[in-house]
Amino acid sequence: QVQLIESGGGLVQAGGSLRLSCVASGRAFSAYVAAWFRQAPGKEREFVARIRWGGGSVYYVDYADSVKGRFAISRDIAKNTVYLQMNSLKPEDTALYYCAAGSASAGSASSGYDYWGQGTQVTVSS
Repeated sequence: QVQLIESGGGLVQAGGSLRLSCVASGRAFSAYVAAWFRQAPGKEREFVARIRWGGGSVYYVDYADSVKGRFAISRDIAKNTVYLQMNSLKPEDTALYYCAAGSASAGSASSGYDYWGQGTQVTVSS
């Protein structure tokens, strides 16, 4: 069983930055696809970013169109940690952010992920 714990959320002004972290415990998950999703009140959960380790220094990443150029996903395999660097934050980025892990075939749909963290709140003020 893999346990995921997010941290790094908070309150920030529009245009500011935050860095979210997701630490996996219980077993190594270097072979898992890791992703970030977010959910705002009254809205469905949406895909944010995804990362897959290809071995060595090779990583494959994907982003939702709404965050391209502003957010960057990365991971430290040795630390079983995934990060989401968020820059140029907008009020519409306000949401509860979740990290998730799934098999190599997991894409942008939440149903493809087997493990989820409890979420960390990001609030962007105008």
